[in-house]
Amino acid sequence: LCRVVGMHCESGDIVVNEVRLPADIKRGDILAVPVTGAYGRTMASNYNQALIPAVVGVGETGAHVMIRRQTIDDLLGWDVSE
Repeated sequence: LCRVVGMHCESGDIVVNEVRLPADIKRGDILAVPVTGAYGRTMASNYNQALIPAVVGVGETGAHVMIRRQTIDDLLGWDVSE
């Protein structure tokens, strides 16, 4: 069994505990996890300078970006004047 953890430097940042993953999964693979709370757009923040993720809709015609992910330029644009 595996533990899927988040990107924050917190001991409680566990996304899924004790889940079976494919044997060939590797770093960089995309893992879809529903109901991820603060990792979703609704509750997302820039804690630890984490960028807010994109929103992707999946339907009969495939996956489509509905809202683009935040970029570092977006984040710094709020804090640094030009």
